[in-house]
Amino acid sequence: MDVLFINPDSSAKAYQGLAKVYSAIEPPTWSLLLAESCRSKGFGVGILDCDAERLTLSQSVARVEELNPRLIVFVVYGQNPNSGTTSMIGALALGRALKETIPNCKICFVGSHTSALPMEVLSHKCVDLVLLNEGVYALHNLLKSNLADDLPHIKGIGWKKRGPAGFLIPTLNEPQGVVPQDRMDEDLPGYAWDLLPYKEKPLDLYRAHFWHAEFDHGKRTPFAAIYTSLGCNFGCDFCMINIVNRVDNDDDINASHSRGMRFWSPAWVNREMRKLADMGVKTLRISDEMFFLNRRYYVPVLENAVAEEFGFNMWTYSRVDTVRKEMLELFKRAGVNWLALGVEAGNQMVRQEVSKGSFKEINIRDVCKTISDADINIISNYIFGFPDDNLGTMQETLDLAMELNTEMANMYPCQALPGSPMYHMAKKNNWSLPDSYEGFAFLSYESQPLPTKYLTSQEVLKFRDEAWKHYFTNPAYLDLVENRFGMTERKNVEDMASIPLKRKLLGD
Repeated sequence: MDVLFINPDSSAKAYQGLAKVYSAIEPPTWSLLLAESCRSKGFGVGILDCDAERLTLSQSVARVEELNPRLIVFVVYGQNPNSGTTSMIGALALGRALKETIPNCKICFVGSHTSALPMEVLSHKCVDLVLLNEGVYALHNLLKSNLADDLPHIKGIGWKKRGPAGFLIPTLNEPQGVVPQDRMDEDLPGYAWDLLPYKEKPLDLYRAHFWHAEFDHGKRTPFAAIYTSLGCNFGCDFCMINIVNRVDNDDDINASHSRGMRFWSPAWVNREMRKLADMGVKTLRISDEMFFLNRRYYVPVLENAVAEEFGFNMWTYSRVDTVRKEMLELFKRAGVNWLALGVEAGNQMVRQEVSKGSFKEINIRDVCKTISDADINIISNYIFGFPDDNLGTMQETLDLAMELNTEMANMYPCQALPGSPMYHMAKKNNWSLPDSYEGFAFLSYESQPLPTKYLTSQEVLKFRDEAWKHYFTNPAYLDLVENRFGMTERKNVEDMASIPLKRKLLGD
């Protein structure tokens, strides 16, 4: 085996008690894409998904020993924007354990956190190499090499060279480009679904978000998630997703400098959807950050889904200002039963400040009604603790959430995620940042959101947790769940809302 891609398990610390039943277990998207890309070039590949199999450290080490790959690649990445950082928890724990047992193994890291802070990741003793940005071409060239004296000549990697006194010096080579639009189908030719573990049938170790399955545990597996495009055209202060497009090693580079979208062809997407349908998948996430944006690309994807009669229950993202009423019928016929909206903040001034003015003035209430009238459920995303937030503006956000009363609401404390413009602002202004990877996890015990100009981190976190509880125990919301999905599903939501989150900042 030339390369083994590892998806580490950080769920227990990132999600606390929610990890056992309620949090999603998503297929490792970038492990699948990189594995298929390398396999198409003739390399022997494998995937070890510690998260899906819930492997202990000793079990994971034994698996790696048995497979004996030339190169171990930790793909430290996830669909949630903070996952690249929080996944470092499990990745480093396993990386250290591997080095203790197999000291000569070659360990490489790739992913959003790695792309944001490559020198920081490379400083860990168990990390031999890092891949900058998405790492596709750097990885191909690395696997062609002897993983030793060829390293200085491979673009897009970081490695450790030995200095005069024998010290290992972290070094970044010049950048390598990302896969261009005209090479997407060829150089990222698909997902290596067949390499994933399963219990009885493909993808049955993966489970959808609880709400995606209409709060019915029985509908959560098998589950899959795919991209039809990569990246985003916008540069919001709080977002770091475009950092994996980075092609500049300058210390001041953040995600807003690498904005842009690349698309696979509709035929490519149709082929991957057909594979999933044939494997029995019904619950599918379209992970694109901006799926409901460019109709030139999403219309043929959805029309193919209708024609092929896949029968998927899908969800995807949309900006509040890109929802087109005339397209919602097609979304619904294709099986898109949920749209995730980035409402972010109830106060227009707060929202405009962090989104670089990219949000058009729009009536969010009208947008939600338009979507609901099309019989599509809504997941509203809210963030508490933007730099200009105070208790009054956060209350505006909560009031808006309660008024909209959508079928699902995500409520996040604001974090300065590595790679985001906000992270660089925080470093420049000496704002308090977490001192652990766990501190960047929204639901962890160690969670430490940003303070605002007016509020402490503790006040932000306390408000967020109380807001979440208020929303999910609200009789009007529970009545909506019961009317929309059923009495059992209402009880399931009530059970979920009864699980407490402990917070170090709040004295638990």
